[in-house]
This record gives sequence, C-alpha cells and structure tokens, in this order.
Amino acid sequence: MMHSILRNKTRKFLIVLFWITVWEILSLIINRDIYLPSPFYVFKVLIELLKSRDTYLTIICSTYRTLAGFLISCTTGIILGYICGTNKFFHDLFNPLIGVMRVVPVMSIIIIAIMWFSDTNVPIFAAFLMCFPIIWTNTVNGIKSADIKLLQMCKVYSIKKMHIIKSVYFYSAVPYIEAAMISALGIGWKVTSAAEVLSLPKYSIGGHLYDSKVYLEIPELFAWTVIIISLSCIFETILKKLFKSRNYDQSY
Repeated sequence: MMHSILRNKTRKFLIVLFWITVWEILSLIINRDIYLPSPFYVFKVLIELLKSRDTYLTIICSTYRTLAGFLISCTTGIILGYICGTNKFFHDLFNPLIGVMRVVPVMSIIIIAIMWFSDTNVPIFAAFLMCFPIIWTNTVNGIKSADIKLLQMCKVYSIKKMHIIKSVYFYSAVPYIEAAMISALGIGWKVTSAAEVLSLPKYSIGGHLYDSKVYLEIPELFAWTVIIISLSCIFETILKKLFKSRNYDQSY
C-alpha cells in the first residue's frame, strides 16, 4: 500500500517536472521574457510576492469572493434542483432560464454585474451565475436517476414525501452533486479572476493581473497565475477529501 502511494506521488512529480522542463525549453527558444518568462524567474518573483503582507490579504479577499459565489450557487442550485427534479412544472419553468444562463458569455455577465453591483460583489455574482447551472443540472439529473422500482415501492407503502426525498432522492443525487461541485469550484476561480480584472475591487488577484498586463510585468502575471492555480488545486483537494471521508463514514 505504502509502495503504491509513493509510486503514484513519484509519477505525479515526474509529470510536473516534465512540463516545467518543456516550459523552460520553450522560454529558451523564444528568449524573450515579455512573451514567455523562464519558470525559474517566475518562481523567483513568486517567492518575492509571498514575502509581502499584501499578497496574503489579496489571496484572502479573492478566496472569499470565489467561495461566496460558489457556496451561494451550491445552496440555490441544490434546493432548486431538488424542487425541479421532483416537480415537472417547476422543471419546465426553470429549464429555459438555466439554458440561457449556460450559454451567456462570461464577459456579458461581468459587464452587466459591473452596472448592477459594487466592485467587490461583481466577482461573487459572476461566479454564482456560472456555477449555478452546473449544480442545478447535475442535481436534477441525479434525482431523475433514482431507482424507479424503489419509488414505486414507496408509493405502495404510502411513505411520506419527506422520507422519500431523504432516503431515495438524496442518495441518488449525491454523486452527481459532488461531481458538479468539484467542476463548479474550478470554474468559480477562473470566473472570479476574470471578473476582478474588469471590476478591479480592492485587494484582488485579478487587479494584480491587470496591473501586470498594463506595466508589462509578465513574470509577475505568471506568478499570480500560479497562485490562482495553486489555490484552485488546494480547495479542490480539500473538497475531494471531504467527499471521500463522507463516503468512508457511510460504509461503516
């Protein structure tokens, strides 16, 4: 078991090392930091950023905006998903709206949000609108995948609707919801950063990305991008571990 874990970690490390090597080779070929800085130079800039107190304040504020939009979308998406999954009228009523939300360009959402909300709330609203359709759709699909025979048995024995929701629909939808939340969280980070670039709230990663572009500080732009990717991976890993521990507890 331990040998297998070490082998997997070594494999992942070698894969990361391979792509960093490819990055370094490409930067040497291009030989212009304004287009593609060296990974070592980016790492050096990243270390300097991590020495600054403002960097951590920026990370905290951007994380708050991302998680706020994500959690609001999860709460509303799951609740409305359950309602729409168990009621055809509400499903037909909300389905066109979800379809529109799914295809509306991110930039359109952000620009509209800038006109509606304060700078700090724009990323939250944008993250919510992009994550919500994913959560809603998967919740509905999870409920519709419930065992028909089990539902028929509940109907025969006149089991209360609340018990059916808790005992049948809930366990049917959970795997779908977990997959949706993992996917939505990654999208949330990307949308929040894009919204911050346009709305420029105080203490935002997107604001630093914008400044890096304006002042042509490309290594700093890459360093902030590395921070976004790292934060996304960290929170995704935490979420997966929470789901794994829940599934493990249920097996006993």
